[in-house]
Amino acid sequence: MCGPRSAWVYPARDLTGREDMPALVAERVSKTYFGARGTIRAVDDLSLAIEKGRRFAFLGRNGAGKTTFIKIASTLLLPTSGTVHLFGIDVVDQPRAVREQIAVVPQEGRPFDHLTPREHVTEYLRIRGASRETARTRAEETLSAMGLEPHADEPAIRLSGGLQQRTLVAMVLATEAPFLFLDEPTLGLDPFARRQVWEVVRSAARKGSTLLLTTHYLDEAEQLSEELAVIESGRILYRGNAEALKSRVHREVRLRFEGPVSADELRSFGDVAVDRDGLTLLTTRARVGELTQLALERNSAMTVGPVTLEEAFLALVGKRIEEDTEETGP
Repeated sequence: MCGPRSAWVYPARDLTGREDMPALVAERVSKTYFGARGTIRAVDDLSLAIEKGRRFAFLGRNGAGKTTFIKIASTLLLPTSGTVHLFGIDVVDQPRAVREQIAVVPQEGRPFDHLTPREHVTEYLRIRGASRETARTRAEETLSAMGLEPHADEPAIRLSGGLQQRTLVAMVLATEAPFLFLDEPTLGLDPFARRQVWEVVRSAARKGSTLLLTTHYLDEAEQLSEELAVIESGRILYRGNAEALKSRVHREVRLRFEGPVSADELRSFGDVAVDRDGLTLLTTRARVGELTQLALERNSAMTVGPVTLEEAFLALVGKRIEEDTEETGP
């Protein structure tokens, strides 16, 4: 379902039994586009293995190559070179067998206008081979967990964009497919709805699904991923967990100043970032006392907290995650 994504729907066969086999193995994958602006490598010699049952996140700016890789791994796009195997199946040579093992929340997906959330979830499960009773039970459980029950019988065309997005995510998570690709699954959702999605994602992982998530919400990556990779210009710059990435900043605390404190007088304390609302300083715990005194003297508001994944991303990539890179193809 979900419009052009109907080609992904196949009854599942269990090909996941070998415990020593990673869920996904990518070896030297590249995708090159040729256009008026010349040659662009959307994915550049990327190698990656994801173990079964893991929650794995891709972080990167728009155009970094995240969605291109997901399209290749989910059989929607052919790589220029390299291989991807999912549960040991080559995604190029055996795309139908791969589709039996996956479900995908596409970044650009949308539901059918005249179907309700209940119909979307139930019929999607039926098409994938679930019995009528199983489809009905899973649909009710997922709609409830996603906060969609009050809107379950409303046609999608009458729903807000956020509710439509939750419907797409509910369809995919209800499948309990062995491998779930979630490309920006909470885009446009409010904080409460995002947390509802997070809990259903965690539940899917507890039931045995392997997840590959892309997100621009760094708190989401930290909450949902056991492991993450930062991608820039089609290459993996970092792979590990969020805490290890934050430790690379070599600072302990994050101070936020709003008021008459200048960037110049803070630079001797650590790393300073300036935006229209104030200043952010990354420094050590030992300097907090001095900085508190400075804030009091300047009558400046100051807040103190731990270094965040956002600062770690900025330190690694050199740009904030919200900043776009060049377009890298369709």
